[in-house]
Amino acid sequence: MFSAPAIQQLLSDTYQELVWKHPGTYRYTQKAVFDRYVDSLKSTITDSLSELEVYRKLKPFIARVRCLHTDVSLPQSYTDSLNQLPDLLPLQVELINGHLYISRNFSGDSTIHMGSEIVAINGRPVDSLLAEILPAIATDGYNETLPARAVYHLFPLLYRNLIQLTDSYKIEVRLGGIKYRYTMAGKSYTALAGNGFLKEPVPEKQLAFTVQNNTGFLTVHSFAASDIKAAGQKFSSFMKKTFTTLEEQHIPDLVVDLRDNTGGSDANAALFCRYFFDTAFRYWDRIVVTDSIAREVKGIVKLFYRKPVYKNGEWLWLKGRLTREFDFYKVQRPAPHNYKGRVYVLINGFCMSSCADVAAILSHHHKAVFFGEETGGGYQGNSSGMMPHTSLAPTRLQLTVPLQGYYNAVAADKNYGHGTLPDVPVQAGASEKDATMEVVLQHIRQRGK
Repeated sequence: MFSAPAIQQLLSDTYQELVWKHPGTYRYTQKAVFDRYVDSLKSTITDSLSELEVYRKLKPFIARVRCLHTDVSLPQSYTDSLNQLPDLLPLQVELINGHLYISRNFSGDSTIHMGSEIVAINGRPVDSLLAEILPAIATDGYNETLPARAVYHLFPLLYRNLIQLTDSYKIEVRLGGIKYRYTMAGKSYTALAGNGFLKEPVPEKQLAFTVQNNTGFLTVHSFAASDIKAAGQKFSSFMKKTFTTLEEQHIPDLVVDLRDNTGGSDANAALFCRYFFDTAFRYWDRIVVTDSIAREVKGIVKLFYRKPVYKNGEWLWLKGRLTREFDFYKVQRPAPHNYKGRVYVLINGFCMSSCADVAAILSHHHKAVFFGEETGGGYQGNSSGMMPHTSLAPTRLQLTVPLQGYYNAVAADKNYGHGTLPDVPVQAGASEKDATMEVVLQHIRQRGK
């Protein structure tokens, strides 16, 4: 247990850490608004709190930065111990228009019908639970599609970590206007976690390309070099072969599936964009850092990173000396075999980070028609890059703060606080992934007619 004064000081120290290091602390929330929120949060702490209770105070506070790369986490050893306990709700749920519906049932009770609406859990109405859970999910800006995806993939963990630690669940559901009540035992993380549920899915191949009926289908599950390498693939050679094939076979339509691509290497993302341009273009407009971080680039550090320059009221981060990860604010050139046909891109709320950057650049230059739902990452960019962890004493909680603020070379006022918006919105549930693809195929068939 930690005393109230200790936790209040922890909040002050955490806020100061954000202001010193995070280049976008006030990107979406004005300083005066943030100050009032912190003061209000401190006033709610009147007694000692456990480490988990401190975490529950900090999660919505950190989410107020509105940056999906900024987070606070429980100590891994504690999480590992929790995951051994039967403390998770044995249901996968889907959030649709503010309501929770059962999509998968792991309780062993066959009388529970899929599609039933959950009305309450352990006596608390669902709207009350969502009012605590959703504001604690980190997003870029005011995005709502990412939290909905997070609820679908992670709800049992969100409930346990943010609401209640228990091994027994009483749920009330509604189906066909009739309410039903069920009691079920919790299950452990090991018993429930599967590919895409409670943990990140790992496809056999991160990159896939086929041609069917004179249409190309390109799936990019990740831009992360480590993920692609683990799948036995190489991004640059794969893309070169793909776009050479498109050119040689004169394929008129290309469907690009970026859904659930959470980002990765900026080099891969920028290279990918180059295949859709036949003239020079800008990828990033600039990279900024705080005054405190700019002043840290001195001494031996300058062997690796150039000293930021102060321009127009901002500290601008420059290209690294030994790395290319900060190069892409320079003018980008088209790739050989760049595609000149019609492009259709599938997006959803789990298109994050560099994947969201790709969508923004292609959308800004009208290089594709977008189908699905708003990307989870910001249209104007994000804060990421180097992301060190800070221990929040006296607890064991860890704070992750990104040090670079990336601004995409797009209109500064379009989609502000949001991601790339689809040209053709498709209201498909998280469990209905192929519904968006079918809309795209209908669009292509209609064009053919």
